[in-house]
Amino acid sequence: MQIRYYLAAGVSAVSMAMSGAAFAQSTGSVEFDEEPVIVVTGAAAARGVAGVQSPDTTKAKAVLTQEFIERQVPGQTINDIINQLPGVSFQNNDPFGSAGGKLSIRGFDNTRINQTFDGVPLNDSGNYALYSNQQLDAELIEQVNVNLGSTDVDSPTAAASGSTVNYRTRKPGEEFGVKLVGAAGDFNFFRIFGMVDTGTFTSFGTRAFFSASMSRNDTVFGNANMPAFPATPTTAARPSITSRTGEIDKQQYNARIYQPLGDNGDYISVSGHYNENRNNFFGSTGLRNVHNIASNFVPNIFPQNKDDRDYGIARCQTNQVARPGLADVANSCGSTFDERFNPSNTGNIRINGRFTLAEGLILNVDPSFQYVKANGGGTVVGQEVRRDVNPSGGAANCNTTANSATVSCQTGYIGGTPYFGRDLNGDGDLLDTVRLLAPSQTQTRRFGLIAGLRYEINDDHTARIFYSFDRARHRQTGEVGGLLSDGSPIDVFPVNDGLADVGGNILQKRDRKSIASLNMIGGEYRGEFGPLTVQVGGSYKMFKRDLNNYCATSSATGFVECFGSNAAGLAAWLAANPTVTTGPGVTSPVQGPQQRVRKYNKFTPNLGFTYDLTDDISVFANYSKGVQVPGTDNLYNAFFFPTDSDAANPVPETTDNFDVGYRVSTGRVQAQVGVWYTIFNDRLASSFDPETERNVYRNLGRVDKYGIDASVSVRPIPEVAVYGFASYLKSDIKDNVQNGVCNATQVAGGLNLCTVVGGPAFALTAGKRESGSPTFTWGGRVQGELGPVELGMQIKRTGPRYVNDQNIPLVQTVNGVANTVVYGAKTPSYTLVDLNARVHLDWAGLGDKTYFQFNVSNVFDKLYVGGFDGQLADNSVPFVQIGAPRTLIGSLVVAF
Repeated sequence: MQIRYYLAAGVSAVSMAMSGAAFAQSTGSVEFDEEPVIVVTGAAAARGVAGVQSPDTTKAKAVLTQEFIERQVPGQTINDIINQLPGVSFQNNDPFGSAGGKLSIRGFDNTRINQTFDGVPLNDSGNYALYSNQQLDAELIEQVNVNLGSTDVDSPTAAASGSTVNYRTRKPGEEFGVKLVGAAGDFNFFRIFGMVDTGTFTSFGTRAFFSASMSRNDTVFGNANMPAFPATPTTAARPSITSRTGEIDKQQYNARIYQPLGDNGDYISVSGHYNENRNNFFGSTGLRNVHNIASNFVPNIFPQNKDDRDYGIARCQTNQVARPGLADVANSCGSTFDERFNPSNTGNIRINGRFTLAEGLILNVDPSFQYVKANGGGTVVGQEVRRDVNPSGGAANCNTTANSATVSCQTGYIGGTPYFGRDLNGDGDLLDTVRLLAPSQTQTRRFGLIAGLRYEINDDHTARIFYSFDRARHRQTGEVGGLLSDGSPIDVFPVNDGLADVGGNILQKRDRKSIASLNMIGGEYRGEFGPLTVQVGGSYKMFKRDLNNYCATSSATGFVECFGSNAAGLAAWLAANPTVTTGPGVTSPVQGPQQRVRKYNKFTPNLGFTYDLTDDISVFANYSKGVQVPGTDNLYNAFFFPTDSDAANPVPETTDNFDVGYRVSTGRVQAQVGVWYTIFNDRLASSFDPETERNVYRNLGRVDKYGIDASVSVRPIPEVAVYGFASYLKSDIKDNVQNGVCNATQVAGGLNLCTVVGGPAFALTAGKRESGSPTFTWGGRVQGELGPVELGMQIKRTGPRYVNDQNIPLVQTVNGVANTVVYGAKTPSYTLVDLNARVHLDWAGLGDKTYFQFNVSNVFDKLYVGGFDGQLADNSVPFVQIGAPRTLIGSLVVAF
């Protein structure tokens, strides 16, 4: 047992210690990771400097508290704020946290990072992605803690092969209080946040808070924020305008009711969260420095200077002239990346409870429910005519040719195009094409439970057992909707009222449903033996995916042919297309709609120790095993292969994670340095193509990663705090990766290890680094106070990132010239500097919680390559985000 002393001046630190240092994700993990603490005020300084903590655990871990968080841009996503921690790399798509971004920690991309919100897992249940623009309002986050290289032992996820990001909601205050934040800045940014604490309002100690926020800004690139023509629909679909091209709107609502149960620390808490985003895609381009006249992307190349960065999207008008008896051809209005919408409605209900059953026997229960409705994607050219699906007689004109032994005209979403067999533009013929909205829609209903029973054997020994459950119903569809005359959607959610074919069948580019379920049991023991603390645990994960694909799969990359409820059309297509060509002279059977069930069971141990060299200095070590089972996209792609083949059964990725470190923790200094090593087996890598809207997967086999992380936070005098951090990352792909089959040119040139036509062709990845992650990062922050004025500056240097796993320049055929180098082997390093200033207004009689804050991000307006997925091949150009430009924001915070 420890007795900690705190100066009366360290009020925030004292209150945090009294409420429990939330260093882990679930209620059970929070309490298990704590040592029993007696808080005595009026003695020594608190552990933590300027909102940065290095908790004394067996894992490499870092914590940021509200003291650090509240000095960042108002409303900023928490994933951008943790970019100031060692090992973390985040590229924000905009300066405000409303448009997404790319997160990696020690080279673990966001699909391998377990992010939780009061114990609720936030990774998508299908592809494990994280959505940084859907996180909790930063004003409500008590603290965020990051496990740099391992997950918590009771994490209810089959996705986290490495790091975790855990943040927890603040508790309602015991006194009545109000907080209001108003912020405005560049790009017409405007945000309002309000929160009310009820204070204790019953004799049982019940208290609650309620909050709401709204923010709006123009997209930082594209300049496409106003319609140019009257917004009339291009089809007869129901009008329901829910967003505007070039503008990002976000609103969020939160509430929490907290009920203490007695005076022994027991409680029950019920929280609710709802978030709506209506935003455009923007600022994405192919990573090339050579203009390709054959490309219709805007911008065509990565900006070569700041003037190029501020590109514009031409205002447009969809084809409105409907001419009876003539073929009206759709134009491209509404099809650019910057005209696409990415709407989301997300919400959850969280319950956290602690119940003392007997002396030293404590039950923790955390049930939850999550809801998601979201989509993303572009447009498609819809066909009024039906499609001849019988290839034996060539493609017949279905308006003039009747069905026969060699002609089979059908409606459906065929070959990536919807064929309706009906008049879409009202001119009385079936000759036309019409541009339509065609995003990929996802709807999720997810139930979760984390329950644990902890027994405090004595002051030095504690054990617990736990059970976790997670069940997600994942419905993925691709309904088609209409566009207004300016190319914007009639309804950003076509799932609300999808367009039907002549037979009343709703056409979809995908149609699938999966149930992902996880049952996990485990246990953990912590024992203190003088200066040595040992923590040993493990969990057995039983994961199942029940997958239903209602479309036929026609390619190894998951391309599908969908007919909705048109069973006759599906049967005709399958009968006419029993096989597809997969290579020179090679055909494979087409897989029709079917159900597949995949099960994955794995034991994941987690063990470590800390040893106190002195009261303030300790060493630590930890080993953990991680697992990521294949996601839905990967498994649905595998539907192309016969169910009993190896290709139809992707294997899970596993990791062995090792950490060793040294830590100093005093009232003036928080420091940590650690070396780490991670061994990946069956390392699954993926990249997303926004044009085809599909993930492409590759198995890199074994990959070893290792590096060093360090951080130090010092307060030399009470008015000044200095923080610095640095990381180095090295990865080593052990094998060459198969990347297709050999052709005659490759054999003749001895390329790709080819010796025979039709044999396996390999990408030469052995001994190379993984793409997409920086080789190093470093940075820091300085914060000072002078009377009522606070000033802060932070810097982050991000090292180079390889653009493909072969670590060679990108080459393409450009303007008729083969093997043209369009970009180098890696993106250059970049440095971002942010400033913040705060003026407290208590001198004006407005109270000690009222202040004005000014933030400047990217002070020197650095042009840099933002987030991107790495690639395998050197002839595949990744899509990258353009880094957010300099932005100024002012905010007024009033609290009482």
